Amino acid sequence: MSKPIIVVAVGGNALLQRGEVMSCQNQQKSIAQTARSLAELSKDYRLVIVHGNGPQVGLLSLQNDAYKECPAYPFDVLGAETQGMIGYLFQQGLNAAIDDRYTTTILTRIVVDENDPAIANPSKFIGPIYNEDQAKSLAEQNNWVVKPDGAHWRRVVPSPAPKEVLEIKAIKDLLDKEHLVICGGGGGAPVIEKDGAYVGFEAVIDKDMTAALIAEELGAEHLLILTDGTHVCLDWGTPQEEKIERIAVAKMKQYSFPAGSMGPKVDACCQFVENTGHKSYIGDLAYASEIIQRTSGTVIEAV
Repeated sequence: MSKPIIVVAVGGNALLQRGEVMSCQNQQKSIAQTARSLAELSKDYRLVIVHGNGPQVGLLSLQNDAYKECPAYPFDVLGAETQGMIGYLFQQGLNAAIDDRYTTTILTRIVVDENDPAIANPSKFIGPIYNEDQAKSLAEQNNWVVKPDGAHWRRVVPSPAPKEVLEIKAIKDLLDKEHLVICGGGGGAPVIEKDGAYVGFEAVIDKDMTAALIAEELGAEHLLILTDGTHVCLDWGTPQEEKIERIAVAKMKQYSFPAGSMGPKVDACCQFVENTGHKSYIGDLAYASEIIQRTSGTVIEAV
């Protein structure tokens, strides 16, 4: 009998710590740590990994804009670039930690609605952090939208909801052949249907919502979202901060979390639990196995 499926979403900010130099070496360091944690899960589950790309796609955009002799590439193309870059780094890290599994990255296209109301209110943080004066100056120079991200400021771009995973059959086929699959990177390359074909759309999809959609379509047993914090917290960063360790989905939905950070993670987990009846988890990227074993992290369940 095949092992159950677990979809693991790894945040782009978890792969590059907040304020850290956005170097290849720093990403490799974080991925190596994550891969060792995921190696334990691979003993009991078929792994599907969805990664974020907020810092990375923002960095590519900055590098892209620096060369003025060529028109800037759109975000769907930059997102596809990050799927290859981060997917490659993950494959290298996972193959070093798990020597008896095939590891395959699928460049994944995600259908979105070009009339999604979220497009008018950009909320997806990308790129490095700035102080308020820097952010507002850069926004004026480059026609960006910027918003507060905790104590810092960052650029934000539109983030429509994922509607369809075009490569879902390929993902299923690879899982049936016992591949460890990396897909939906950066939330996937956003496309819309036009004149009988799919064309790219200028946006960055939230990877947690894409992970929830992929987990539903695969019939996954669990959705695990790994980030740079050990738990979901109420009143985060205040003296009243309170960790949530185990909670029913109906109760979790009564709370509000920041739209650009913890909010989409909680929303994705709640959507998965409501639609499947299975459990979802949020916790630190170094403790994947411990989170599933309930010794770390936040678990959201149906009742």
